[in-house]
Amino acid sequence: MRTSTFTWLFTFIGAALCLGHYLFHDHDAFYMIFYALSVPAWFASTFTDIYEISMFRMLVIYVLTIATWALVGYVIDRFSISYRNRNRSY
Repeated sequence: MRTSTFTWLFTFIGAALCLGHYLFHDHDAFYMIFYALSVPAWFASTFTDIYEISMFRMLVIYVLTIATWALVGYVIDRFSISYRNRNRSY
């Protein structure tokens, strides 16, 4: 039995985070939430100036943020499947 509940949920969280930042990036609260919860944005300052960033580079950060959140959801799904299978065998 395969499930991908957390993968889809965390992908949606990442997409909502990016959409919120795109729409409300001029509000400090959304700006800080995005940079606190986006792992690729943590490292963006080493590769580019985050205050004068092009839209293409921001799009790359958005895609990597969604992919990172989806990966976290996938890892949780894999652990939950292995945990369920291990408990059934006892």
